[in-house]
Amino acid sequence: MSFKKSIIVENIKLPISSNDSDICEAAVKRVRSTGLFGNIVSCDVYKKSVDARKKDSILFVCSVILEVESVKEVSDDKLKKAGIKIKPDHNVNMTPGHEIMEYRPVVVGFGPAGMFASLYLAKYGYKPLVLERGGSVSERIASVERFNRDGVLDAESNVQFGAGGAGTFSDGKLTTRIGDPYVQTVLSVFGEMGADGTVLKRAKPHIGTDVLRTIVDNFHKKIESLGGVIRFNTKVTGIGDGFVDIGPERIPCGAVILAVGHSARDVYSTLFRSGFSIEAKPFSVGVRIEHLTSDIDRAMYGDESFAERLGHAEYALSLRKGERGVYTFCMCPGGTVVAAASEKGGVVTNGMSNSRRDGLNSNSAIAVSVLPSDVGRDPMHGIEFQRDLERRAFEAGGGDYFAPCQSVGDFLEGKNCSRRFETSPTYRGGKVRQCDLNAVLPGFVASMLKEGISNFGRKIAGFDAPLSPLTAVESRTSSPLRILRDDRYLAVSHNRIYPCGEGAGYAGGIVSAAVDGIRVAGAVISRFSPDRISED
Repeated sequence: MSFKKSIIVENIKLPISSNDSDICEAAVKRVRSTGLFGNIVSCDVYKKSVDARKKDSILFVCSVILEVESVKEVSDDKLKKAGIKIKPDHNVNMTPGHEIMEYRPVVVGFGPAGMFASLYLAKYGYKPLVLERGGSVSERIASVERFNRDGVLDAESNVQFGAGGAGTFSDGKLTTRIGDPYVQTVLSVFGEMGADGTVLKRAKPHIGTDVLRTIVDNFHKKIESLGGVIRFNTKVTGIGDGFVDIGPERIPCGAVILAVGHSARDVYSTLFRSGFSIEAKPFSVGVRIEHLTSDIDRAMYGDESFAERLGHAEYALSLRKGERGVYTFCMCPGGTVVAAASEKGGVVTNGMSNSRRDGLNSNSAIAVSVLPSDVGRDPMHGIEFQRDLERRAFEAGGGDYFAPCQSVGDFLEGKNCSRRFETSPTYRGGKVRQCDLNAVLPGFVASMLKEGISNFGRKIAGFDAPLSPLTAVESRTSSPLRILRDDRYLAVSHNRIYPCGEGAGYAGGIVSAAVDGIRVAGAVISRFSPDRISED
């Protein structure tokens, strides 16, 4: 008896002149050559990336999904040998538990982890209450624009805090190294919420800051349509089993999903004082480098005109020496460097680009790993290391949220700002001040950055161009600590608190945070029943 199944044919390499029909034809040919399957019912390109390592032979590298009729079970070994795998099931099927939950679950934070946790709690009838310290999307846009224009920082609603979390003002990258089947679930949900359908097919999908804003609003509307409640500009000041505090107000809750993001330093301090088990973990700090988008396209493709067909070029570079590494991070083709401070008296950078990626410059973080042994084993020492670096950048920039900036050539040679920039810095529309970054950055960070830039210049022509700007400081690549939890996703020593996402130390980007949000929501759902939840 035959039955249908979905398979993925991987690693199909064809010239960039090929269209989707050519790609599907190659996949069908490979499947038929194996003799493992019967009739092919349908075929569609699943993922597509570009291999530009050989400039005279740039290739599409594709995966194709086919629905086939199978006449027998096929061993994994035979599938692997043929470059084929069974498409994993990414449907979310959760079974509510039986433990009574008298009050709504509370989700603290409305970044990717909080958004997805809230969505699935709402879908299953748990009517979550979401508490977000920052503003709505429209309020955040206003506060971020005011900061960029006037240098007036709102410490509660900014690039880090508010609807959608830090990702709302990023490139919206949906790439991840985790192999969780819920990755495809996350991409599908983003599509339902308004992302372009290509996010399901690109090997390195991105949404763009402009589209992310609409998507976050759509999450908000969907969750509330399912019975959830979202309160913006609501800062949580205390957390315990069965309650959260908002200033003098105590809110009873059936469970708490703690999805605060990696910049909620006051929350970390509160948890630490309250006896939560927290450990230090590695993180990274560095700078943002900028090049002309056309120069990166030419260096990567050999011909910048290829970008019209392939999209603006991306890169990912790394170098390791012993325990320490230096790597590019959050590369934004056609984007800008973002002013991402969330504390007064500190300068922080990030990167973003809109969906069209049509900016004059491309930028990327160059980050150096910081080990717990560099800053002390106390988990709060990592936060103090970040904070001190941000304050030094603030002072070096002039004390008015201008960012310290230096040319690559001067930085590598240890000179004090003798060169003019060939590529104009984009931080706050060019609000930078030249200074010696060697005096701002810790010695081991500056040293590894120099090795990395020189090494990367040998891999990509012009990466180490002397007149390219370096803007400091990139300090919020990830959380410097982890809130410990057990295999039930519960915080150690607590019975109703679920640390979640990047801020808790269990994710490293939008997709992995969203997946963790689904997993944690599933832990709550599988434990509790929604039948007797009070909405008071």
